[in-house]
Parts: sequence; C-alpha cells; structure tokens
Amino acid sequence: MMVNLLVFQSDFGISDGAVSAMYGVALSVNKELKISDITHDIPPFNVWEGSYRLLQTVPYWPNGTVFVSVVDPGVGCDRRSIVVKTTDEQYIVTPDNGTLTHLKKKVGITAVRMIDETVNRLPRSGESYTFHGRDVYAYTGARLAAGIIDFEEVGPEIPVDSLVGFPLADACLSDNRITGIIEILDIRFGNLWTNIPRTIFNQLKVEIGERVTVEIENGNQQVYAYSMTYGRSFADSSLGEALIYVNSLDNMGIALNQASFAKTYKIGTGSRWRINIHKERIVKAEF
Repeated sequence: MMVNLLVFQSDFGISDGAVSAMYGVALSVNKELKISDITHDIPPFNVWEGSYRLLQTVPYWPNGTVFVSVVDPGVGCDRRSIVVKTTDEQYIVTPDNGTLTHLKKKVGITAVRMIDETVNRLPRSGESYTFHGRDVYAYTGARLAAGIIDFEEVGPEIPVDSLVGFPLADACLSDNRITGIIEILDIRFGNLWTNIPRTIFNQLKVEIGERVTVEIENGNQQVYAYSMTYGRSFADSSLGEALIYVNSLDNMGIALNQASFAKTYKIGTGSRWRINIHKERIVKAEF
C-alpha cells in the first residue's frame, strides 16, 4: 500500500489542541503517514487568504500529495464537503466555500467528489457539527493519503463548474498602464503581492533601477500614489525606501526596505484593492 504525504492548513492557530487533534486522527488512521503544515495562521474566517496560500504552496509538492484545508466560517450549514483532484494529481480536502478559487484558475482542477459522511467520517464523532476539520476532513484526507480509500471512494462526483468561487480578474495592460489587485500580503514582512505577472510588467519596458508610478485604491478611494524604483532585491533600495520587485511566484511585489508597506499605508487585500502601475512619474500625494 502506497502512503502519500498529508499537508494541513487552517485558521485554527496553535494555541489550543485543535491542530493536534487533527494530527491524532490522521495518525490513528495510519501511523506511517508523513504530515506537514502549510500554515495554521490564516486570519479567522479569511477564505480568500486560504485560497491564495494553497496556490502559493500546492504546485511545489509531489504528485499524490493530499492537502486538508480548513477555513470554514460556514461549518454546520449546507455548504458541501469535497475532495478535488488537480491537473498535477494532487488532492485537496476542504469545504466548498471559495477556498479553491486560485487553484482552479491558476493550476486547474480536473475532478470533484462530495464527501460521503456515512463512510468518511470519524467513528464515534457523535452529533458534533462544529469540528469537521477533525471529524471529516482530517479523517478523509488521512484515509486517502494512506491508500485506504481511493479518490472514487470519497463520494459521488459533482461538476467542476459547480465549485463556489470568488471573482478573480486578471491583470491587464492598457495605454501603457497596468491594472491589477493586491492579492495577498507577505505577512511577516508586510510586502504587497499583486496579481500582476512579471511578463505583463515587462511590457512596460522598465529597466532595473528605473522608476515607475504606483497608485493603490481601495474601492473608489486612492490610498497611495508615488514613484518607486524597480529592483531585483531589497538591496536595490535604501532603508525605508519603496521598491517594486518580482516575488517568488513570478508576480510583482511592493515593499519598503526593512519596514512593513502594508502597516505603513494601511493596505489590505482582495478584489477591492486595485493597483495601477505606469512609467510616468507624478508628484507625491499628501494623505
């Protein structure tokens, strides 16, 4: 029996026993499982960030890896519990609440099955409907990773197109101006990660060391407008200076050298947070 890798993600934190309970369930299924974590520090209820962290991580794991992602503000309601298979034959066990938005668009999902809880639910888990991460997702993920069940035995197949998702517009270039969104933060350092690919940015024909204008809007309100240097790394800017660079996902990032851009300018993430980049320099706006 082939045993695959099992990787957990949640918004549970590690200040109580929730994550440990999920580990315990998985190891009770098969003590040979190799378990790792993406993160358990997703902000509570932030399904968007859970979706992005899967995109950030899943493509770098081997085929056959099983991921369990639990960011589930609708636990106990009628949202579906599912397992999906990606184009690289990895599996994600998760509630169907938008968590798969980025993977579906950027990586590809080939099949979806709804978890049959009459078979794939932790025995003796009673009538609890508030900890599906332990009772349904960790248990099902462990059984799948351990080879006790295969994908077809998860439950009935449902259409890929029926998955719940968020609006996820692509970055675009028009009239020498790129428009995108702030998709996520590089949390520990406060850098902004955009959805603007390096390939689109390169169409502005900006050389390393040249400056571009960056404008950031939250809805209809402009919150930042200034020029900054395009650099290879943070060493290409002075202490506290803004920099635009290519991040580890080959998209454009915005940073302050040894400071948090997000905290300094109170920047958030998601579809409402738009960013515009162009070559013309403007006078610094006062806020």
